[in-house]
Amino acid sequence: MNFYQRGFTLIEIAVVAVIISLIGVESAMLAKTSLFGSKQSYSALENSDTARITAFRFLNEIRNATAGNDGSYAINKADDFEIVFYSTFRAGASLVNRIRYYISENTLYKGVIEPAGNPLAYNLASEKISIVQRDLANGANPLFYYYDGDYDGTAGPLSQPVNLTQIKFVRINLMVLKQTTQGSLANFSLNIGSAIRSLKTNLGS
Repeated sequence: MNFYQRGFTLIEIAVVAVIISLIGVESAMLAKTSLFGSKQSYSALENSDTARITAFRFLNEIRNATAGNDGSYAINKADDFEIVFYSTFRAGASLVNRIRYYISENTLYKGVIEPAGNPLAYNLASEKISIVQRDLANGANPLFYYYDGDYDGTAGPLSQPVNLTQIKFVRINLMVLKQTTQGSLANFSLNIGSAIRSLKTNLGS
């Protein structure tokens, strides 16, 4: 029989099968690593984008804070990790919504109560709560900072417990995990604020 016409031996077939199997495993591992990396990168991008959206929405709401339809003062609560205020932003005509932001287990929640009834009132049981930001990394760092009418951009915040009537400017300090690698504590930080128009005194335009 011609040497070049003979078939593969069982040993050769076994060796080829092992090589193909190893190539398959390596390809699967590479694909898994690439997919995981892509998911982590997407998660990091999603977290930072969501933080920006959340922060700027909060700024619009706090900028338009005003007395509630039931006569409540513009700001109802001002803690390090929770704030409650009344705002006309995206509320119906002549209406003022009660808005609450608070942290629970590294997640930022938002609660909204639309006034109802005659006269208009805020039923706490009707609060609509939604998640606005996951993966917070604030730890002991306050989420909210409050300033009085003398704030010039450099002065320190008011000390807790804050006198609500002194608040003229509010900052939100969002620290969010980037999650670029599993178990990473690297975070994205966004710290911006706004004056409350209805309470503004000498803060400028």
